Amino acid sequence: MDTIRTSRTTIPALGFGTWQLEGQVAYDGVRTALDVGYRHIDTAQIYRNEEEVGRAIADSDLDRDAVFVTTKIWRDAATPKDVERTAQESLERLGLDHVDLLLIHWPADEIAPLEATVEALDRLRERELTRAIGVSNYPAARFARALEVAPVATNQVEHHPYLAVDAISEVAAANDAFVTAYSPIAQGKVLDDATIAGIAEAHGVSPVQVTVRWHLQRGVSAIPRSSKPERIAANGDVFGFELSDDEVAAITELGRGERLIDPPFMSDWDAA
Repeated sequence: MDTIRTSRTTIPALGFGTWQLEGQVAYDGVRTALDVGYRHIDTAQIYRNEEEVGRAIADSDLDRDAVFVTTKIWRDAATPKDVERTAQESLERLGLDHVDLLLIHWPADEIAPLEATVEALDRLRERELTRAIGVSNYPAARFARALEVAPVATNQVEHHPYLAVDAISEVAAANDAFVTAYSPIAQGKVLDDATIAGIAEAHGVSPVQVTVRWHLQRGVSAIPRSSKPERIAANGDVFGFELSDDEVAAITELGRGERLIDPPFMSDWDAA
């Protein structure tokens, strides 16, 4: 699956993540990603690299409309006034007049009601400062609430073979939305997995490539991240083979509820 198409947006299914990439490393990573064929770049205010991401896109030979750009508003700015203010600041750092997808990064109910935050995001969509809106790290019930407020396109969450997101996926499927997976290779843990290694050997590819392909074949957008040019290229080279249904199922069965990202402010992943 090269793209994911819904009524809310069309997005390249494979993206380049920039979490923990800063300064020249972020710039070089995005330039490499664009050079080897990525057309979806994911950043966030809290990553502190929007300026470098924007420069890398501007310095490429690609037209603006050829690159799908996602950024995220940090949870501290969840009030309607701060949503608009910080979105404008992100656009200035990126050097863009709009992004393709704007997310609220984490639930922040203690700062502003979920509904107010999502309504503020949607007003930015109506003003064409973003083409689509979404949420990130929203449990299924909160995701469903957000979808009642506005045409939310995606929920970007930690998702990999060891952490299923079935409830979130069901909400997405019922509402013409999709899941975006960050940490899609479980921060490298898939490299040591015997099941994934066996499938990779059968296809003559790497465990990382198998895992990224597993996401895409299930209709999930995946945003792997690396600072090494050779790995950036390899992570994106996933369209020359296809997993069988049995192979997809074998990887899916590896789920064991292993969460790698669990900040203290997200105390209850099942909260409504």
